[in-house]
Amino acid sequence: MAYAVRINGEVREVDVESDTPMLWVLRDVCGLTGTKFGCGAALCGACTIHVDGKARRSCVMPVASVGTSSVGTIEALHESPIGQALQRAWRELDVVQCGYCQSGQLMSAAALLAANPHPTDSDIDAGMSGNICRCGTYKRIRAGITMAARFLAEGGAA
Repeated sequence: MAYAVRINGEVREVDVESDTPMLWVLRDVCGLTGTKFGCGAALCGACTIHVDGKARRSCVMPVASVGTSSVGTIEALHESPIGQALQRAWRELDVVQCGYCQSGQLMSAAALLAANPHPTDSDIDAGMSGNICRCGTYKRIRAGITMAARFLAEGGAA
């Protein structure tokens, strides 16, 4: 079946079954491979995307459920001030170890900062609780989100 899906501001026509998870639409049909497969059960957060600005797990989200919503992926994160601030903080703090989970971590962090521009450590822990990092860089991730929030409060990411 054909679907018109708005991904990163561009409408894309995809011809897939209605129950095809957005993860596979993004990766296999659209060639946007930044969103990762982790568990396939919405438990690890590696597949996190934005749907109308909210963090959602794409591995369990059927394409038919997207409708007219706007989908955002890691490939477009740099286009927003929040994304720029997060990427700068991630670089400055050397947050990444293996990097596999980081697209999901960044997408969840961006949704968190959009909803709460001044999160406490507890807010960050709660907002990021569905994202697993096998390397255990949770303290650096929290520090990165805190730094990004500071960059945004100071007027930007640059």
